Amino acid sequence: MMYDKRVKIFVALSAIPLLLCILRLIQMQLLPAPSLKDDIDKLIRQRSLSRQLRTVRGRILDRNDQVLAVDEARLQLSMSYQQPVTETPLCGVADERVRKARLLRAARMDDADVALPKAQEELQKQLERLEQIIAKCTRLGTERAEIEGKIRDLNDRIWNLRTFQAWRQNCSESDLYRKHEGNLFGVRTSDFVEDFEKHIGDEEQRLILISKVRIREMYMDWPLLELRTDDEIFAAQLEFMDIDEVKIFPESRRYYPYGSAAAQTIGWVGPATQKQDRELFADDRFARYLDGEVCGREDGVEYVCEAVLRGKRGELVHNIDRELTNRTEAQLGKDVWLTLDIKLQKRIEDLLASKVLNPNHYRSPTAAVVIDVTTGDILAMVSMPVFDLNRARYDYDKLSDDANEPLRNRAINEQYPPGSVVKPVILIAGLESGEITPDQIISCPAQAAPVGWPNCLIFTRHGGGHDNSWQNHARNAIKGSCNIYFSRLAERIDTSTLQNWLFKFGYGRQIHLSGMPGSGATGPAGSDQAFRDLREAPGLISTIRPETEVTSFEQVPPLKAAERRLFGIGHGNMRATPLQVANSFATIARGGVVKKPRLFLPAKPPTPGRDQMRAENRGASIEADLKIAPEILASVYEGMRAVVAEPGGTAYQVFVSRGLAQQGLTVYGKTGSTERPETAWFAGFAADSAGRKLAVAVIVEGGQYGSSDAGPLARDILQYCIEAGHIGQAEPPT
Repeated sequence: MMYDKRVKIFVALSAIPLLLCILRLIQMQLLPAPSLKDDIDKLIRQRSLSRQLRTVRGRILDRNDQVLAVDEARLQLSMSYQQPVTETPLCGVADERVRKARLLRAARMDDADVALPKAQEELQKQLERLEQIIAKCTRLGTERAEIEGKIRDLNDRIWNLRTFQAWRQNCSESDLYRKHEGNLFGVRTSDFVEDFEKHIGDEEQRLILISKVRIREMYMDWPLLELRTDDEIFAAQLEFMDIDEVKIFPESRRYYPYGSAAAQTIGWVGPATQKQDRELFADDRFARYLDGEVCGREDGVEYVCEAVLRGKRGELVHNIDRELTNRTEAQLGKDVWLTLDIKLQKRIEDLLASKVLNPNHYRSPTAAVVIDVTTGDILAMVSMPVFDLNRARYDYDKLSDDANEPLRNRAINEQYPPGSVVKPVILIAGLESGEITPDQIISCPAQAAPVGWPNCLIFTRHGGGHDNSWQNHARNAIKGSCNIYFSRLAERIDTSTLQNWLFKFGYGRQIHLSGMPGSGATGPAGSDQAFRDLREAPGLISTIRPETEVTSFEQVPPLKAAERRLFGIGHGNMRATPLQVANSFATIARGGVVKKPRLFLPAKPPTPGRDQMRAENRGASIEADLKIAPEILASVYEGMRAVVAEPGGTAYQVFVSRGLAQQGLTVYGKTGSTERPETAWFAGFAADSAGRKLAVAVIVEGGQYGSSDAGPLARDILQYCIEAGHIGQAEPPT
């Protein structure tokens, strides 16, 4: 009886929780509370699956809709540098430094008699495996030298990155480290390698320190081959099905169809790993950078237009039943149009690199700028040497260490003494200030100038003077580029007045190219973004450099009176960029009307109305009218015309009988040259009967004479502009 009673009590107690559960279930089914539904929905969301779609970067196009940069889907055959579980890397085994470091570490272990033979065996196995992979790649139709070159480049890249980290960890007390402590990533590879060798003198110790460094790039997959056809894909799948280190996967790649054309202006993309990259869209989960994504690298359009070009990821969300519950559409990055004519740009680059057409091709650093005078559009902005944009991220270390600085945009970010190409502005300053009249003569005798004054080039070369050739007034002084005339004239002009006229023509300040897309708008993150400018050198029109950016003439430091005579011939401390020089001649060609050069065109709608829109938007707006007297402009024009069209003109021999006039072109030019540094210049403008005008500037670093070194290049550039339809009348094809 007692036992039966206990069983009944147990059953009753067990039934109570069961009954409560049944009642709760009935309540949930029949009387669902809002809070309960919220809890259920929250649980479902937590268990849901979301997949973010990739971003698609906007295109960069030229004025004729030629694509300069585009995201392109490709299938890549990629190989890992090192598997996480192995001590010896696969690609790295081809690097003698890696092999040597591996053996050194094994030899210094307590059980070296066991560890060293084991390390040698591992290295040999990896070498054999790498050789097997290379052989398979050659069977896909790729040259062995190409594969070995890519592996060698990858090894150099990763070794340099590991060396950098080893230097950071072990040389934090060095002068170089302290100097660049705020921006260590700006230290050149050659500099930190040299500093590392200086502070860690033992080579074996350096190798061991470097080999201990582990970086993310060691465990990434690196592109080896691009698979272009279905047959190549199928063959690769068969060849590498048993090799885990080699993979085939789709990759969105930034592709530059014109390769090296306008490389410094277009810019390139690289991994978004730096702090300023991560911060740009940090508050937008659809725009911020994920591992492996790329962004524009300094300097160029890819970088300055990042907020425009950057797209937004989309997202697909599925619930626990794999039903699509939410879809966020991806937003493509916006396209950017440039004023450049990429085909003209490419022809000019080929000209400057030609052994036949440019005798100074071996002096690689050269720059050229072509501006449409009416609109202010930059049709070409050339900086030599160039580099392949499709290889930039992989060749960066070599490019940054190149003494010729191919990454620098010489057209806007290198400062040169302008030499005699500044003389038309000096003449305008003298005539407008009343210090001289167009017919007033400044004598240039056949004798040396007094101590402290520059000699005339005609005396330096031939022992003569311009007085033997003509009356040395304004027009003829431009024609013969008389240093005596312009140094004496500059000495007469008040220093502030001289600087002010140079400033009005765009010297001594950054131009800040107009038309930058997105200025004042919002970027893809939905909030105001920091729209960047291209890096421009400001030039110099004072004795000392300004401490801050000059935005008004009042901020220009003073010029010593004794330096005026040198400024009169573009020497002394005076510095200018090729863009500033070309822009000053565009201003002269407009009769003293100042416009900012324009690199960016307005966004064009994908409709037939865009040609009409271009016609309505005629280019950069007018900044100022300098109100130069017509008779003063006439003197300048006559002198510049005589430079190329009359015997005795400094570029007459270059332009005479070259056919430009027969194609409807009238050229106004000015030659120039400097010493210490040695440069050769030609600058000016050309006009045709339809009223079209182009301004051009060419500089050759290491060139000796503007007439023979830079003049022929400018002449051929104008011929290319005729053939491209920008000016004049092209001859019918033969």
